Amino acid sequence: MKATVKKGGDLVIKIENVSKQYDSIQALETIQLTISEGSCFGIVGPNGAGKSTLMKILSGVLQSFDGDIIVKGQSVKKSKLDVKRLIGYIPQDICLEETLTAKDNLFYFGSLYGLKGKELHDRSEKVLKQIGLDERGKDKVVTFSGGMKRRLNIGCALLHEPSIVIMDEPTVGIDPQSRNSIFSIIHELKEKGSTIIYSSHYMEEVEQLCDSIALIDKGALIESGTMDELLDKYNKPSLFISGEGINEMSLNPFGETEVKGNGYLLQSEDPLTTLEKLIVEFRIQNVLPRKLELYQPKLEDIFFDLTGTQLRDS
Repeated sequence: MKATVKKGGDLVIKIENVSKQYDSIQALETIQLTISEGSCFGIVGPNGAGKSTLMKILSGVLQSFDGDIIVKGQSVKKSKLDVKRLIGYIPQDICLEETLTAKDNLFYFGSLYGLKGKELHDRSEKVLKQIGLDERGKDKVVTFSGGMKRRLNIGCALLHEPSIVIMDEPTVGIDPQSRNSIFSIIHELKEKGSTIIYSSHYMEEVEQLCDSIALIDKGALIESGTMDELLDKYNKPSLFISGEGINEMSLNPFGETEVKGNGYLLQSEDPLTTLEKLIVEFRIQNVLPRKLELYQPKLEDIFFDLTGTQLRDS
């Protein structure tokens, strides 16, 4: 499936028929995508869908794959070092030396990007402040919480001021304060014009952060587009109803009904008229609904409609 996602500036990444196989497992199959500069692009799917494999290929960590990726006009395969200088990669697994201080970790990773001397020192100080750890720079990482380690992991990838930042499940297993801090970092990067590629199976995060998304399942691209495009495309005019005395049988005369959480989703081509009829019927039956409202679809619903599975099934 081929998809083009436009947001903001010029084309910055073109993924051309990328496939990856591990022995008998097809991790990715002919993925085609384009991503525009300055966008926050979400790669969404359940665990094992192929998100991390695609992230590793994009960042140059995985170099054996079929197809190619063009980053700002340069091939990942033919210009590996030039492309790597453009990218900051935050892997899902934390890659820090816990016996060293936060600042020493930054110095180490900064040196890998060619930073040294005053430039490395100044960038490390700036990044520590950016990730909210400026008062903990001299503390050993072993004393940090999981959320603090996640933030430092992000900081290590930002030292060389990359124009493209790849984040693979950056909020897994962290506290709400650290999650909000990471969101603030992402908003700051977006304001500066960075292109962010954000992988997650937390749909609410993607809805909050991303301009455009690609839905991936079992290594295949299922759907992609801007958030508004996808929500409009798969919007089904519906009402959500819940409450004591309300059941599927009583709602069936008003439209197609399905169970949704602790209530029911009632599809209707004219939801406002159906809403009025339901209010009249509930008054006759002396039923007081707990919720009776117009229902807006979410990305979780779209993914389920397209694949038949929930993102957290795995």
